[in-house]
Amino acid sequence: MDTDQLIRTLAADNAHREKPVGFVLALALLAAAPVSLLMFFAVLGVRPDVMTAMHNPFFDLKFAVTLALAISAIMVSLHLSRPEASLRGWAFLLALPVGLLAAGIAGEMMLPQRLPMMTRLVGSNSKICMTSIPLLSLPLLVAALIGLRHGAPARPAMAGAVAGLLSAGLAATLYASHCTDDSPLFVATWYTIATALVTAFGALAGSKVLRF
Repeated sequence: MDTDQLIRTLAADNAHREKPVGFVLALALLAAAPVSLLMFFAVLGVRPDVMTAMHNPFFDLKFAVTLALAISAIMVSLHLSRPEASLRGWAFLLALPVGLLAAGIAGEMMLPQRLPMMTRLVGSNSKICMTSIPLLSLPLLVAALIGLRHGAPARPAMAGAVAGLLSAGLAATLYASHCTDDSPLFVATWYTIATALVTAFGALAGSKVLRF
């Protein structure tokens, strides 16, 4: 084999090299997002008083918490897609939305309240929240698992669980624009339960789909 042919062969091998996990994950999530959006607008839709609600800091806090969860989980999932990776030194990212939510609860507790604490915690949309977030998460979770399959996670169940977190975070961001319960207590209770369900399903699916 002469030098020119060797160079062409190496170039061809390089052209067929696998795409980076982050690139595939982004493409997969972008492809799945319209499906979740279609489901959202077909069944739920944005709350009618959204323009007024935007002046409520606790309404805005919901988006800060859910987006912090989604972004942190995306970063952690990309880290876990490497075969030598562990959660050590990265778990703190997943604590960021928890810290934001705790700060919101503390802030609400310091304000005079028109409704009792249990009323704010239970809210009026708990059943809808418990079903909507997992359902809106499904297309995103499938996309996240497809993206992470292009990596080589050493802990497939853990990687799947974090994929569940990121898909639940994105789905909860959508749902937050419909939900009329803005109390951080409601978010801490029902959003967390819904997210835990998606995370558990992601761990189960990841243990099978992401194994290599």
